[in-house]
Amino acid sequence: MPERDEPLEPLTRAGLNLIQQALSIYDSDLKLAVWNRRFREMFDLPERLASSGADFTETIRYLVERGEYGPVEDADEAVRIRVAAARTFQPHYMERERPSGRWISVEGAPLPQGGWVTVYTDITEIKLQESLLRARSEVLSGEVLAHAERLAQANRALAATNAALEEAQRELTEMEARTRLTTEMMPAHIAHVGRDLRYTYSNRRLSQVIPGRPSDILGLTGREALGEGLFARIHPCLLRALEGEASVLEFSDEDSGSRIRAAFTPDRTGDGPINGVYILSMDVTAETQAREALIQTRKRELTAQLTSGLAHDFANLLTVILGLQGRLERMDLPEEGRQLVAATVAAARRGGGLLDQIASISGKRALKPTATELARFLADLRLMAGPTLPEGVALEIVMPEPIPPVMLDAGGLQDAALNLILNARDAIGPAGGTIRLTARPVRDAWIEILVEDDGPGFTEAALERALDPFFTTKGGMGSGLGLSMVYDQIKLAGGTVRLGNRPGGGAAVQLRLPLRRADEAAPPMLVLLVEDDPDIRETVRGMLRAGGHSVIEAASADEALTLLDLPGVELVLSDVNLPGRLSGIDLAEALAGRAGAARLVLMTSLPAGDARRARAETLAPVLAKPFDAADLAACLGASA
Repeated sequence: MPERDEPLEPLTRAGLNLIQQALSIYDSDLKLAVWNRRFREMFDLPERLASSGADFTETIRYLVERGEYGPVEDADEAVRIRVAAARTFQPHYMERERPSGRWISVEGAPLPQGGWVTVYTDITEIKLQESLLRARSEVLSGEVLAHAERLAQANRALAATNAALEEAQRELTEMEARTRLTTEMMPAHIAHVGRDLRYTYSNRRLSQVIPGRPSDILGLTGREALGEGLFARIHPCLLRALEGEASVLEFSDEDSGSRIRAAFTPDRTGDGPINGVYILSMDVTAETQAREALIQTRKRELTAQLTSGLAHDFANLLTVILGLQGRLERMDLPEEGRQLVAATVAAARRGGGLLDQIASISGKRALKPTATELARFLADLRLMAGPTLPEGVALEIVMPEPIPPVMLDAGGLQDAALNLILNARDAIGPAGGTIRLTARPVRDAWIEILVEDDGPGFTEAALERALDPFFTTKGGMGSGLGLSMVYDQIKLAGGTVRLGNRPGGGAAVQLRLPLRRADEAAPPMLVLLVEDDPDIRETVRGMLRAGGHSVIEAASADEALTLLDLPGVELVLSDVNLPGRLSGIDLAEALAGRAGAARLVLMTSLPAGDARRARAETLAPVLAKPFDAADLAACLGASA
């Protein structure tokens, strides 16, 4: 060991110096890191080669030039060969005779973090005993002695190999533990099945991804772990993977309402045989809800583009028709003619109402989720729907278990539920019956609204097309827009609509909406409020502070830009119209160009069709004025 600048503590250094074997540790760059006194003494090394950071190549050259490896024709080539062998970091054991006539064994093993540890043992006495045994024995044959020598050497090599294997086993055990820990931390189910479709590996996430399934599934078949129905869905993908074809499947679990995405990858190395299938499954319910809402929004935008021009021309034609019929009404017409005019006017006015309904479907609609108590919502729904039902039709509204306050567009859901109740009333007809509305949570993912009636149920055609605009089974009495408007409202919120018939007769319509608890509000944060109107600024400041947030204020975008670098600013809440050279839109564009910038929410009183508002909506969430504290909290929570 060196006399100074050693990295080891005194006790460790003293312990290494007591070892009778020579020891050296070179790091991954082949620089000396650890050694003991015996290492320097055994090879008579100068202090520069027995000090921290000494170069392995220089040490080898020193030993070659001193004849440590016997006579060599080309010293440079001898050094190069030994250094190249060391850089492979392969474990080895060898015995060699030194120029002094003494024998040493050299046992080297790589380190997990890179580098080498080498132990040199003087085995001269062992070699002398072997020589004496060969020279003096008159009984043992030369062949037996040779075998004994080889056996002794093999035992020493085996001991070195066993040590290397034990170290490798320890590293593999640590690696397996780290791998298992990593897979347990991932929010996904990771598993492997063999060719018999039995699980040979699984983390404990299956019950979280697909509620109701077991966590410990090792040794089970896919059918035993997942159930017959769900296994039948994925079985074709497993078979394709066993034939070498990777695939991804997205499906719904009917029991929990979760949407699952599963990837199936063949377990195959190179062109070798396929040993099984790796499976990665994730719960993508929230992603699916957002995707469905986005798709429905895009459909509405496309529909608006296609219908706006037609609706304009149609409205002009209806205006002309109503004008002409008005002139005819003022003429002296026979009774039959007056009836025809009245029927034409009624039809034209009904066409105008139909245009309004088309506009309500295709026009821009923004969801306004607010904290909603389902019990109160259902009580209000009963009050509104009750007077519309005839004497022979009863309305039952039940909520089997309490549901905490949730974020819902209560107005839109109320319209949808009323539409379904009125449809059920019409289906029941004069025979009378009962309409049942049941509200319940499905796991922690959905709120389910189920509307059932005692009517004749849906026809096959209705089950296939009832959600299409303008499809109706009421003849001239219906527009065919009721269920399509329900579908539009629910899909816009990221939910689902299903039509069916009850086993005992009657129709059943199931609505499912994402369950977002009202208490899942945005966490307290530091908000930069940018508003030029002092009265509005004071009002919004009060709302923010009531929500637990800290607030700093600016009256212009220029002032806001000087405050953005304050530590801890997490959200900027800015009006679109601001005084000065920069607007709220300019502020949004400046924030978009900053790395690690705070989140942004824009406020505006501009109408939905305004170009500036449309531009703002492409840059950040937009909160329409006027709004209250619940609207603000919902917007901040949605943008978190």
